[in-house]
Amino acid sequence: MSAASEVKVSGWVGWVAFAAAILMLNGVFSILQGIVALAGSDYYFAVAGGALFVFDLTGWGWWSIIIGALLVLVGVALITGATWARVVAVIIAGLSAIGQLFLIPAQPWWSIIVIAVDVLVIFAITVHGKDLRHARP
Repeated sequence: MSAASEVKVSGWVGWVAFAAAILMLNGVFSILQGIVALAGSDYYFAVAGGALFVFDLTGWGWWSIIIGALLVLVGVALITGATWARVVAVIIAGLSAIGQLFLIPAQPWWSIIVIAVDVLVIFAITVHGKDLRHARP
């Protein structure tokens, strides 16, 4: 490979790999959460600040399982440097952050942490996503 055709790879390759690992881990947790929701009672109740949140566990469980499986698949594809995986990962991380906004009244600390990680994942993928593909021989 000539010096003119070499691509400079930044230190952010590790962060993009971290983003992929976080997506896969989030997917596994979502799948487990979905299985627990399907095996649990008919409804999940959360009371926060005088507001009552009621979730149908069957629908929530299947949604968590489907999103979890997508997260795992996209995380695996992201490690390979696939362009479509970067696009889908940004969309899913954005949807995750938006979804956490609805849960702030019930679980404020957890929601804020997940939103911060989602923003870090989006930043790493959008700014340095190509580096991961170029880092592979």
